[in-house]
Amino acid sequence: MRIDGTRAFQISRANLVNGTLAIAACCATALCCSAQQARPTLTQIQLQFLSPPENSKPMVRWWWFGPAVEKAEILRELQQMKADNFGGVELAFVYPEVIDDPTHGLKNLPFLSPAMLDAVSYAQSEGRRLGLRVDVTLCSGWPYGGPATTLAEAAGRLRVIALALPPEATSLPKLKLSEGESILSTFVAKGTPTNWDASSPQGVTCGTPLPSATQPRVALFFVASHTLQQVKRAAVGAEGYVLDPFSKQAVATHLKAIGEPLLRAFGNTPPYAIFSDSLEAYGADWTPSLPEEFRKRRGYDLLPHLPELASGGSPAANQVRHDYGRTLTELVDENYLLQINTWAHDHRTKFRSQTYGEPAVSLSSQRFVDLPEGEHPQWRAFSTLRWATSANHLFGNKVTSGESFTWLHSPVFRATPLDMKAEADIDFIMGENQLIYHGWPYSPPQVGEPGWSLYAAAVFNDHNPWHPVMPEINLYVQRLSFLLRQGEPANQVAVLLPTDDAWAGFSPGQVTVSGAMNQLVSPALLSAILSAGYNVDFTDADTINRLGIHHSVLVLPPSDRIPIETLRKIDAWVKAGGHVIAVGHAPSIDADGTTPQQFIKLSKRLFSGDPLVADPATLEAALHRAAVPDLQLANAADSVKNGLGFIRRSLSDSDIYFVANTSNQFVQARAILASRFKNIARWDVDTGSASREDVQADGSIDLRLAPYESVLYVISDQTSQHQPKSHALKESLDLSRDWQVTFTASGQTGNEAELSDWITDPATLHYSGEAVYSRDFNLASVPAGPVFLQIDGGSALSGPSADSHGPPPLGPEGLPNPKITLPGPGMHATYDPPVREAALVTLNGHDAGALWHPPYRLEASALLRSGANHIEIHVYNTALNAWAAQPPHDYGPLIKRYGDRFQMQDLDQVRPIPSGLLGTIRLVFGGVAGPSE
Repeated sequence: MRIDGTRAFQISRANLVNGTLAIAACCATALCCSAQQARPTLTQIQLQFLSPPENSKPMVRWWWFGPAVEKAEILRELQQMKADNFGGVELAFVYPEVIDDPTHGLKNLPFLSPAMLDAVSYAQSEGRRLGLRVDVTLCSGWPYGGPATTLAEAAGRLRVIALALPPEATSLPKLKLSEGESILSTFVAKGTPTNWDASSPQGVTCGTPLPSATQPRVALFFVASHTLQQVKRAAVGAEGYVLDPFSKQAVATHLKAIGEPLLRAFGNTPPYAIFSDSLEAYGADWTPSLPEEFRKRRGYDLLPHLPELASGGSPAANQVRHDYGRTLTELVDENYLLQINTWAHDHRTKFRSQTYGEPAVSLSSQRFVDLPEGEHPQWRAFSTLRWATSANHLFGNKVTSGESFTWLHSPVFRATPLDMKAEADIDFIMGENQLIYHGWPYSPPQVGEPGWSLYAAAVFNDHNPWHPVMPEINLYVQRLSFLLRQGEPANQVAVLLPTDDAWAGFSPGQVTVSGAMNQLVSPALLSAILSAGYNVDFTDADTINRLGIHHSVLVLPPSDRIPIETLRKIDAWVKAGGHVIAVGHAPSIDADGTTPQQFIKLSKRLFSGDPLVADPATLEAALHRAAVPDLQLANAADSVKNGLGFIRRSLSDSDIYFVANTSNQFVQARAILASRFKNIARWDVDTGSASREDVQADGSIDLRLAPYESVLYVISDQTSQHQPKSHALKESLDLSRDWQVTFTASGQTGNEAELSDWITDPATLHYSGEAVYSRDFNLASVPAGPVFLQIDGGSALSGPSADSHGPPPLGPEGLPNPKITLPGPGMHATYDPPVREAALVTLNGHDAGALWHPPYRLEASALLRSGANHIEIHVYNTALNAWAAQPPHDYGPLIKRYGDRFQMQDLDQVRPIPSGLLGTIRLVFGGVAGPSE
């Protein structure tokens, strides 16, 4: 719930943080300017780490529902975003949440209407005035399309119709076509409609008499059709077909009808970037120009080979599928990606694109867009986030943005700051360094609490009770985003994606390269690489052919096809000192389906002996023979190796290692970081401070991480001036008893001899908001050494951290049912913490910091005094508790008026959850208490 009293406290904290860091920011800026574009030194980077540049702040996707927006609320929300340490917004126009209600000032502004565009103009001008970056989605909902897309320019589909032919039939049966359909070719084959002989089809024309037959036979009609898919989650007035992404004219129509009005609303200050969401043009596998383009590009006619395309199962058929797939990829590259990117440049902006999904974009397709973006935190399986970060690493882009926190801990309002950290750290170790939160729902004050929310997302606006901690969370993200842009990416291993195999597996309705990688690149293979101490990028044959190989090791998943040109490039790289490993079997077919002698010779030379391993279980040893891993763990259990992730950035005078414990268990291990530099400093992301890390004679360090804790190591040859981090516990003062607790919104106050869960008291069962815990304590004297406020407790929860209900159910035409939405591939932290869910601490009236992730610990030395001391802990829970007391919302009238455009998820899980301080509170003198102390 949004609590006005806490908002003032939050904004004042944000202003305090901004004010205290302003001097450091000015110094860092001056240093950078004086360097005259030279690479920053480590000293300069550390100054900027304390107060990072504005462009490294996270952004939010700002959903405008309807859009039913008003200028006063637009401005208020922009100001709140600024106070929360967000760096920008992405305008996203989606489905309505309300029927027009003039008496309450709620009116849906039709998409692209003058009133709606005036609101866009106002939002972008006020955002710019506040110093926020403003991007805009170049459509409503997703994918691109809408009322300007006619049926002729809608996404196309190859429809295969098989009809039984009676033995005595002498002509083809009459076929009833739908509007916009046309017959491409017809065949007669042996068999039945569900089981016909792929080697038997004979081309026929509709007027040609057919001979009688004694065997079962079938008439095959190949029809140029349309998917008829509608734009998903469209705003009022934005309804319509999804456009044909292979058609230059269809995309041009969209840019003129949708893009031009939206950008005119920005006036003389174009958006930083225009945005295209993930390509979800389901089943889009045909375009009217495909036969001609195929003939020009592949050198033969596709239409006589359509039965092979549909059936597969033979080398010749797989080659047709391969050539069909490559042609589709080239068409979407040229007519969608490149055309939009060029249009963006012509309009003085950039193109940010989630270049994956359907249709058939490849990894290399991302070179046609300015800002490739990814999503999904599945770091030990194929992920489109690693797909995007790899492309940016390969193509020299410093920044990779990601759609972060989609489906985070469903239902809406269930996600916590700890959930955010658990995913953000995974995003960082996969190479993301510009987080775009999914997201911020525009929500007018008239609709009350908890306000509007997207069906598939966490909520990061100020209707969220733990929102006062957002500036601290965003500063954590900002610091890491800045630091992980420095230097160059240094992942040691590249995995060669078998794109040619993916194309060879295409068939009508199955035309996704990135989707195919979920089967072609197994989680076991990626886990073997990561657990062996390496980080990994993806690459593909097109990239190797154009740019070469710049990693230490190249790993080939089980692959059949590879272009001979790529084999030659690999061979030259191996001769120059590179290491290649094939898993399962070596490629045996050129991209054109042949196996020339030179191919056989190259493959044998490259993959005989050690470079060929049987399976992922034997990959680790081969990797260790090829290159010393960046992160070595001495005698660590598999659970530790599987839970630790890292990323390294390489600078001329230092290495940066970000290491994250992605598990819900405490981790302790001896670790060796394979840097050529010797002195290790540990930079604290929460505070910006640094300490010296003790290095043993063997080069190892003591790695101790609480559940979901992360650590930042900066390794250089500079002599460290920092003090070592102390782990020696001398004594502690227990503060767990005798707290006064005041529930801010209700005014309820009570004394707690022992800390208790809010939901155990009927009076606070449905309370969502702030509670202030306060008490006094005495110190005879202020200790000379470090003193920490520490809240112990918490326990691991069983069950998976990934939230997924499998693929969406398909309708009769093979397309997802728009009226059925299942939770997607989100995640959550599987940990029951002692702070539910976040807290801001003051000691003797001074800000001591935020508690929002393990270890729940703050350095308090400078704020303590001899004699009486006063501590306040402002605790915030989730909105679920208050929401659970409300009657279910009736979406019936909204569906009746606008149709079933969205389905709220997991509403059966809206119930009160534990809240408050539930651990042991101590002042720890002289060091830090670990879990066993």
